[in-house]
Amino acid sequence: MKTKLNQLFKDKLFLVMLVLGLLTIVAAAGVVTIQRGKLPGEENPYIQMEDSGSLIAEETRGAGGVQVAGSANAQENAAAGTTASAEPQTEAPVRETRAYTFAEKSTSAAEEAPAAPAGTGIEAATPLTLDFTDASRMAWPIRGNILLDYSMDSTIYFPTLAQYQCNPAVIIQGEVSDPVAAPANARVMAVGANEEIGNYVMLELGGGYVATCGQLKEIQVVENEYLEAGQILGYVAEPTKYYSIEGSNVYFELRHGEKTVDPLDYFE
Repeated sequence: MKTKLNQLFKDKLFLVMLVLGLLTIVAAAGVVTIQRGKLPGEENPYIQMEDSGSLIAEETRGAGGVQVAGSANAQENAAAGTTASAEPQTEAPVRETRAYTFAEKSTSAAEEAPAAPAGTGIEAATPLTLDFTDASRMAWPIRGNILLDYSMDSTIYFPTLAQYQCNPAVIIQGEVSDPVAAPANARVMAVGANEEIGNYVMLELGGGYVATCGQLKEIQVVENEYLEAGQILGYVAEPTKYYSIEGSNVYFELRHGEKTVDPLDYFE
């Protein structure tokens, strides 16, 4: 019995020594592994991660300050087979732009452009020299046949009125809406209308000569306006009841002082 107990004790002691020996071998192997990582010239098997703070600082120092941090980390993590955690992105600074309203644009344009002198318009226009004389010639206000000739020394027949009477003007045939022009440089003395000749424009030619153009519509001029020869006065209108048979026309009267004169003596 005593022999058996001694044998059992020896077996247990052997097992304890064996376990201790194995633990000693494992511990020694671990130390050797750690020591190998410190050997000179040997590559470090672990990836060195760049400090994220310095990376962001370098990226944001670029032109405009708009870079997405963490792209270098993402590439290194992908190479190591790991998933990089999402880095917070730096919000791009908004570049200040100014959208001008229409009123602001108008104000800016007014500030940049030189100011126009006050009083521009008809009153500020340079007056033309009006020097019409007996030797002057003028253009026809409209080209057309003479329906009724000037006649102050004798009477002529007026078809619409069915009677003979003197005529202080020439009645020039024209089509409705044909333009009627100023016969010479002139100043508009008056714009008016009456029953016989409809809408009319009275023109001062200078030298005591005054011309009147009647049977107009859509008059384009105003009183005291200076006109150059050929400038549009208005357009031929439908004839008044005094000229319904004669048809559409322009009534043209020329006066020198208090007397009417024959316009045909002055037309070119």
